[in-house]
Amino acid sequence: MKSVCKFISEYMGILVLLTAVAALFFPDALNKIPTTSINYMLGVIMFGMGLTLSPHDFHVVFSHPRDVLLGNVAQFCIMPALAWLLAKAFALDDALALGVILVGCCPGGTASNVITYLSKGDLALSVGITGVSTLLAPLLTPLLTWALAGKSVDVDVVSMFYSILLIVIMPIILGFIIKKLFPVFTAKAVDYLPAISSLAIAFTVAIVISANSQKLMVGGFTIVLVVMLHNLCGLAFGYIVSRLLHMPLAKRKAISIEVGMQNSGLASSLAATHFALYPLATIPGAIFSVWHNISGAIVARFFAKQN
Repeated sequence: MKSVCKFISEYMGILVLLTAVAALFFPDALNKIPTTSINYMLGVIMFGMGLTLSPHDFHVVFSHPRDVLLGNVAQFCIMPALAWLLAKAFALDDALALGVILVGCCPGGTASNVITYLSKGDLALSVGITGVSTLLAPLLTPLLTWALAGKSVDVDVVSMFYSILLIVIMPIILGFIIKKLFPVFTAKAVDYLPAISSLAIAFTVAIVISANSQKLMVGGFTIVLVVMLHNLCGLAFGYIVSRLLHMPLAKRKAISIEVGMQNSGLASSLAATHFALYPLATIPGAIFSVWHNISGAIVARFFAKQN
C-alpha cells in the first residue's frame, strides 16, 4: 500500500494532468457533482497539512523574521498585481478575471514545500512562509480580492473571511491537535498523506473542469495562457526580488517557489462558494492546479542543478 501511495505522490503532476484531460473530454462522469464539494477536498488537504506541522516548523518565523516577512510581502504583492495586470491585458470577462484574481490573492500552496525540497532550497523558510501566508489569508485574501475585483463583482469580504477560517484554518488546527493527542496514529498516517492530498487535488480539478468542459473546449486557450504566464512570472519575479535583496541562493529558490505556487484549490473553492453567479471563476484555479505541478517539477530540476 505504501508503494502505491509513494507512486501516486511522486507522479502527482501527471495524475492531475490526466484527470483534467479525462474530465475535459468525458465530463458526464462528474458534472452532476456540485462544485461546492471541492470545499471538502480542500479541507482534507489542509487537515493533512496540520498533521505534518510541528512547533519547530515555525522556528524560522522567529529566528529569521525578516526573510519570512519579505516572502509574504512578495507573495501578497506580486501575485495579486500580476493577476490584475494579466486580466486587463487579455481583456478577460468578469468571471475569468475574478478567477485569476482569486488565485493571485490566495496564500502559497503546500506543494511549494515539496518543490523547494526537491530544488535544494531553504525548506524551513518555505514552510515558514507557507504557514504565515495561510494564517494571513482569512484577512488578506478577501480584502485584496475586494480591492482588485470589487468594482466588477460583488465581493462579500466578511463571508469570505469566515469561509477561509472554516475550510483552511480549522482543518489545520484540527490536524495539529490530532497529531498532539494521537502521535502514534499520526506517525503511521503521515506516509499516506501525500497520496491522499494528490487524489484530493486531482478530484477537485476534475469537478471544476467537467462542470465547464464545453466552454473550455471553445475558448480555453486564452485562460490557459494567462494562468501559465501568471505562474511563470510569479516564479521569475520572486527570484528577481530576492536576488535584488542579496539573499543566498537557497532562500532565493524558496521565495521564488513560494511566490509562484499558489493554493489554487482555495481559489476554486472560494469561487464556487461565493461567486455562484460567475461559474467560470472556478476555472483559473483548476488550471493553475494542473499547470503549477508541471512547472514546479521543471523548476525543481533546474534549481537543483544550481549551487
